[in-house]
Amino acid sequence: MTDLAAFAALRSPEGQTLLDVLRDHDPAQELALASRLRRDHPAELVSAALGQARLRQRAVAKFGAEDAYRMYFTPNGVEQSTRAAVAAHRAARFKALGVTSVADLCSGIGGDALAFARAGISVLAVDRDPLTAETARANAAALGLGHLIEVRCADVTEIDTTPYDAVFVDPARRGGRGRIFDPEAYSPPLSWAVGAARAARFAALKVAPGIPHEAVPEEAEAEWISDGGDVKEAVLWFGTEPGARRATLLPGGAALTGGTLPDPAVRPVGRYLYEPDGAVIRAHLVAEVAEALGGGLIDETIAYVTADTLTPTPYAAAYEITDELPFNLKKLKALLREREVGVLTVKKRGSAVEPEEIRRKVKPKGPHSATVLLTRVAGAPTMLIGRPAGR
Repeated sequence: MTDLAAFAALRSPEGQTLLDVLRDHDPAQELALASRLRRDHPAELVSAALGQARLRQRAVAKFGAEDAYRMYFTPNGVEQSTRAAVAAHRAARFKALGVTSVADLCSGIGGDALAFARAGISVLAVDRDPLTAETARANAAALGLGHLIEVRCADVTEIDTTPYDAVFVDPARRGGRGRIFDPEAYSPPLSWAVGAARAARFAALKVAPGIPHEAVPEEAEAEWISDGGDVKEAVLWFGTEPGARRATLLPGGAALTGGTLPDPAVRPVGRYLYEPDGAVIRAHLVAEVAEALGGGLIDETIAYVTADTLTPTPYAAAYEITDELPFNLKKLKALLREREVGVLTVKKRGSAVEPEEIRRKVKPKGPHSATVLLTRVAGAPTMLIGRPAGR
């Protein structure tokens, strides 16, 4: 059975029955379950349904259970598709720009197309892989958005995007050997995507968070997006704010812009230490956070901000520092034993020591908790001990 034939079989009444049965199946019991199901259903269909059920379970983290268990996935689709919250944020930005139609190039299984459609934007979703395109078409239908999404199986470089208000391009950033870091090795290359963006009124290009700042075109706004504290992607926007840098933190939606301030001064560790969100660091906006906090850096190469006062900010996690020690595990172990610390959180920045190694060697024991930050202070390996501020 070909991939397309197997996919069509999954959408048949018999395939839907199997998917319903497998919705909450335990992967550990899969072998026995498969044997039982093959008594009443074709073996190839059972295998296809089991594979799809596993993908749906994995997709819950990105799409939520309500959507994931109605949608269809490919292995690459689960891995590479945009998290629903991030896609919704991007769709809202397009909507605020007045966009009513978008050409979604390299659309994959349709994660972004679904978000555009839910924002009331009509979509042309294009992918060159037949099974992927068919999956996107099925997802549009499954979520009741087929009237707003046209799916086309084609080479994106041959698509005329002039009828659309905006272009969105999500180039493939994985190859046979894994993740691709060179933007010109994307498929299609970043240079082609930039050309497509320049030809549109508005455009957004999804790129890896680690894209070098020098690779960002001068006329583009670069936005780094985190969700729940994890940096998910960077987006190059055309037609918005040329040269701007933005850090957007989901789910709250706080957005920080800037990029013109000089690097903060290095100063001694104060009572509070602030750990900027990863999107803030990637966007090179630590200086903006330091200015808002009235703080400075603990080291010119480390993105930790220190200040003497506690200032609430969505852009950084705050810790109240109780001790500053040169790196020395014996001293750390003695201090933790004296304070009866049994719950130990270890974070690091600018240190080669792994947190798990610290926990294993100091063997924390007791009713209290503490946070240890392994870092450098004015170039010297240092241990900062404290607790999350406000607790």
